Amino acid sequence: MPIHPIEYRYGTTEMKDIWSEERKLRYVLEVEAALAKAEADLGMIPEHAANSIYKAIDEVKLSRVKEIEDEIHHDMMAVVRAISEKVDLEDDYVHYGATSNDILDTSLALQFRDALKILELKLVRLLKVLVIQADKHKRLVCAGRTHGQIAIPTTYGLRFAIWAKEVERHLIRLGQLYSRVVVGQLTGAVGTQAAFDKQGVTVQEKTMAYLGLGHVEVSSQIIQRDRHAEYVMFLANVATTLDKICIEIRTLQRSEIAEVSETFGGKQIGSSTMPHKRNPIKSEQVCGLARVIRSYVLPALDNNTLWDERDLTNSSCERVIMPEATILTDHILTLSINIIGNLQFDKNNIEKNLGLMRGANMSEAVMIYLAKRIGRQRAHGIIRSATLKAYERGESLAEALSKEPTVVEHISAEQIVWMMRPENYIGTAVEQVENVVLKLKGIYCQE
Repeated sequence: MPIHPIEYRYGTTEMKDIWSEERKLRYVLEVEAALAKAEADLGMIPEHAANSIYKAIDEVKLSRVKEIEDEIHHDMMAVVRAISEKVDLEDDYVHYGATSNDILDTSLALQFRDALKILELKLVRLLKVLVIQADKHKRLVCAGRTHGQIAIPTTYGLRFAIWAKEVERHLIRLGQLYSRVVVGQLTGAVGTQAAFDKQGVTVQEKTMAYLGLGHVEVSSQIIQRDRHAEYVMFLANVATTLDKICIEIRTLQRSEIAEVSETFGGKQIGSSTMPHKRNPIKSEQVCGLARVIRSYVLPALDNNTLWDERDLTNSSCERVIMPEATILTDHILTLSINIIGNLQFDKNNIEKNLGLMRGANMSEAVMIYLAKRIGRQRAHGIIRSATLKAYERGESLAEALSKEPTVVEHISAEQIVWMMRPENYIGTAVEQVENVVLKLKGIYCQE
């Protein structure tokens, strides 16, 4: 009976498969086979034993592993015994010289590797839709906002370009993660590799080479969890970017702003009681699940503070946070790609909101022009005073400026009209967007 929403509501099939019981067992079996092969190469176990173990891993069933674990209450030894049942007694060199976490931590690295590949593909897809939107809307002027108040104009293209560069930084971080997170170990009970005699370093190197993993240089019984904490913090960082983008989308979809909106299906229902509602439910889901993902950062950090060479407090915790944080991050990445790629823009409302302040949002443009003639501080004071008078009298800034002697002396009525046009005060916004689009298309968007 499904209980957790990941089982029936959240997550993609490809990412959930990586963290499934069946796939987890397969990773563990692959590590055991690679270890046996490396040991056979070094003459530590017979070659026919390694071959026997390699063949046996295809015959081990999850159901049998669970039966054994119910009897002995040790998950890793249950796997070892299940493999041993499939090999001849004289070939039984399964798990030779290893401790449980040599296998478990190395199999977790395989999960990280495959999960990061999926996340990388999704981040590139997200970047591409942001680049497309940035390029498409680079000249779409809109009201910029600071502190929740209308500021000077900006462009939608610049917003998307800013987000695209942030996603690019996540891709760079992800690339750097591989060398620190996608690593295995074979260091034994307390990290000395004593069970491998003098060949421990070589056994580790050869095993990881067979698996396509990096390896630790030193460790205790477990791989140190600063690596795993960095992985979770990366997921939280990505989730926070998606949270930020979707908060902005939700804000801009508010009825009183209504500049952009999520796509709303022809049969979609917004409210069970208010037929008119078109709620940004996908963006809200992204924001809500981002909170869950971020909440796993603290336990991930706590998992690095274990007793001596290790204790077991990280194990139960990681069984929860690693799959959940990864699956939910992948889920909201997939959602965000869909949301951003299908955004709808209401250009009438964008233009209406640009004029909502009756020109007051263009005060900086006038102030900068006037400052070149009478000095910055004096110009600021005059324009500020004119803006306050415009508010008080319920008139436009242009009307208020026409009553300021110093302004009239230095700026013509035609110049004021020109300055009141938002499209004339977007600085290098278009140029910045074009530069970002050109660079990112060259790196990530080639066919």
